[in-house]
Amino acid sequence: MKKKPVPKAKRKKSLDTPCVHGELKLFAGNSNPELAKKIAKNLGVPLGAAQVGRFSDGEISVKILDNVRGTDVFIFQSLAGKCNDYLMELLILIDAARRASARRITAVLPYYGYARQDRKDQPRVPITAKLVANLITVAGANRVLCMDLHVGQLQGFFDIPMDHLYAAPVLLKAIKKLNLKDFTVASPDTGSLKQCRAYAKILGAPLAFIDKRRPRANVAEVVRVVGDVKGRDVIMVDDMIDTAGTLTVGCEALLGAGARDIYACATHAVLSGPAVERLNSSSFKKIIVTNTIPLGDRKCDKIQVVSVGGLLADCIERIHHETTVSTLFVRTQY
Repeated sequence: MKKKPVPKAKRKKSLDTPCVHGELKLFAGNSNPELAKKIAKNLGVPLGAAQVGRFSDGEISVKILDNVRGTDVFIFQSLAGKCNDYLMELLILIDAARRASARRITAVLPYYGYARQDRKDQPRVPITAKLVANLITVAGANRVLCMDLHVGQLQGFFDIPMDHLYAAPVLLKAIKKLNLKDFTVASPDTGSLKQCRAYAKILGAPLAFIDKRRPRANVAEVVRVVGDVKGRDVIMVDDMIDTAGTLTVGCEALLGAGARDIYACATHAVLSGPAVERLNSSSFKKIIVTNTIPLGDRKCDKIQVVSVGGLLADCIERIHHETTVSTLFVRTQY
């Protein structure tokens, strides 16, 4: 039997309209090739050809194979997993595009690594979030696109234009498909309260939060559950799942307060250390995450992955044509 040819992605008509920044070109490092391909497919453009490898001594080797002179270049890279390697790939790709006379360079970072050290909360500690922002700027980026930053003030760390996109439209769509009746939106800590309030308002659900203490890094202790969860399903919302300590401790606290089924949703599935083991042995009914970070071999039957490829592609198209981006999150801004 002959195999049917795979149809080529249709190029968006809007991308054929002349743009002051030149033709749109999309390149990607090695961090998340599947999401990069989905973005390219949604845009209807081929993923740019670039060699991103290693020299024999381990140094990163980059060569852009396409002509980018006078073009609008978007460089996609998610700074998770092999964060140090992926950061260097990003910086070198930006430098290569700049030296190849790209007209404008936008760094697309679905997950912004090194974001948790955003202030000096102790003596003699760095502010790595600002350091990475400086590196990206000095490398030659003219603009940055991120998604669900760990803390909103990171936007002010950049001295170049920055677009902060929210995954809420994609996650809310997945939550609505659960068809829950009596449910509460819960914040796993006070840090995510503003985000959860926005979700609760859109979903028309009451809000609860877990009063949590963190005696040391990556260790969470629940003090109490504030809000009505007794006899109700609960959806916990957070920006990322790292070691899953906060979520799993919060899940048990909610069950102890009389909640029925517990669900969770988060943009970034970092899943470091014991995270997968904790989630597998937890009482969660389902955990919804996006594909900003590839799961790889970190398997968990409770995890459902939804794609932000279409959302990122839409934002890239708007940036390319200098049209408004704010309409993508006007109802979900938090």
